[in-house]
Amino acid sequence: MPTSQDMTTELDPGLLDALQHQVAVFARRAEQTRLGGTGQLRNSMDRAAYLLLNRLDQEGPMGVKALAAGMGIDSSTVTRQVAPLVDTGLVKRTSHPEDGRAVVLQLSPRGLTRLEEVRASRRQLMADVTDGWTPDERESFCSLLTRFNSALSARQSGLPPVAEDTTAKS
Repeated sequence: MPTSQDMTTELDPGLLDALQHQVAVFARRAEQTRLGGTGQLRNSMDRAAYLLLNRLDQEGPMGVKALAAGMGIDSSTVTRQVAPLVDTGLVKRTSHPEDGRAVVLQLSPRGLTRLEEVRASRRQLMADVTDGWTPDERESFCSLLTRFNSALSARQSGLPPVAEDTTAKS
């Protein structure tokens, strides 16, 4: 079985250089704009808050450990990132329904409203940026970007690459 070094030398180094460069440019552009959307909501929610709120919306109330595991980060990071969301009323802490001693994090109605506003703004940004693309081009880009992110996530966590996943949860 070829090693990853063997596989890298079989690939076009120029193409790999172009790919890494474009990923770096994308990361810079994403950080500059924070992919914040359009209009008044542009740059209005940082990446960590958006991902946490989105996860709670998609998967429902959960504890810090479950949230951290699902996002591939440690519990102390989640605790630190959730604190301002609780302080601003976007997330609420409630008792676990089966174990009243445990605390779960839950998206508040205010948090859901805010998340929907930001999603709509970011959706408009994606429409603007991909104006002129065909639906197939948008689908292909989303599928490839999801696959790329999944492979990066698997590599970071030390897991083998996963099969293609076309859902965009994180």
